Amino acid sequence: MAAPDVETQKKVVNRLKRARGQLDGVIAMVEEGRACRDVVTQLAAVSKALDRAGFVVISSAMKDCLEDPDQPLTVEELEKVFLSLS
Repeated sequence: MAAPDVETQKKVVNRLKRARGQLDGVIAMVEEGRACRDVVTQLAAVSKALDRAGFVVISSAMKDCLEDPDQPLTVEELEKVFLSLS
């Protein structure tokens, strides 16, 4: 599979950095003994941010496969990667 284009790579990195910041916040909340509801809400936000980053990567791979039929990624492989995020 080809490397993602620069713009896609920036989007993924930005999403991952945002998720890292959110995770740091969750860790601080746990260390401070914050309410379970608040911790779980923020943890869900981290999970969603990571999922979105994964979907951007997969979306890019799908586009690459459509544009270059000689890509080594098969439909089955792409499906397996996509489903690993669910």
